Amino acid sequence: MEFPVNVGIEELDYILSELKEDSGQKTIAGGSVANTIRGLRTSFAIPAAIIAAYGDDRQGNLFLKNMTFNGVNVSCLRKKKGHTAQCICLVDHSGNRTMRPCLSNAVKVQAHELVREDFKGSKWLVLRYAILNLEVIQAAISLAKQEGLLVSLDLASFEMVRKFKAPLMKLLESGNIDLCFANEDEATELLRDEHNADPVAAVEFLAKYCKWAVVTLGHNGCIAKHGKQMVRVPAIGEAKAIDATGAGDLFASGFLYGMVKGLSLEECCKVGACSGGSVTRSLGGEVTLENRQWMYKQMQIRDLRMPDVLCK
Repeated sequence: MEFPVNVGIEELDYILSELKEDSGQKTIAGGSVANTIRGLRTSFAIPAAIIAAYGDDRQGNLFLKNMTFNGVNVSCLRKKKGHTAQCICLVDHSGNRTMRPCLSNAVKVQAHELVREDFKGSKWLVLRYAILNLEVIQAAISLAKQEGLLVSLDLASFEMVRKFKAPLMKLLESGNIDLCFANEDEATELLRDEHNADPVAAVEFLAKYCKWAVVTLGHNGCIAKHGKQMVRVPAIGEAKAIDATGAGDLFASGFLYGMVKGLSLEECCKVGACSGGSVTRSLGGEVTLENRQWMYKQMQIRDLRMPDVLCK
């Protein structure tokens, strides 16, 4: 994947205007955390809410409708005047991706707007590392911990880790990150200056600071550690993804479902692999009904706990 370069709204509009009419263009509500919590709600029947801001534009309205339609609690979603964050994801026939996010002028939640009530009654706070949102991340963690929540952090991208490793390490060293997700590139970047920078070393490193550490390895599955236990689980699904957009986000949905239901570390990884594999079977970061049924079949084959909505 080509690393995303942030663009302005004018450049984003220009890129869209250059796409051919038969390019298979799709507009989907998304974002890393949004993908994860939507997956938790729709695929696993886990109540989920989103704390975010959206603009007074067409994209913002689409985002609100999609989250609402999928059963996500939007009571903490703030509407603001301005542009909604967007990202263009170009996918070729081989599944290679080029991403161009438009974030700098987008509306955002501010740290001072967060209140303890936003977190009351929840079990997990799901975050994605981003230097532009560092103040909000820190405020959210502080309030979440006051309410007794566990905190999950996704490392976002190898470039984010490379450029802003120092503040990331402060977050990890605070002891407030209970679960950390990293892909192989992010994990390698985290240990860039170390002699041994393989995934095993990376998950060992993250486990020093987090109760649970997970490194996803694409078609090679994942490796995870909790306490003295380390497991490695193979990927589930086709070796060649149609589009890997959202694979890590939906892996997190499955893993967090396992955590909420008290599954073992290995079972959490297996559910994550089923969920992550399901979204790669079609374009976009939202699991289709057909692919959700495929995921349930994979879970049944592996004798994994099915979502409660399917057990009634």
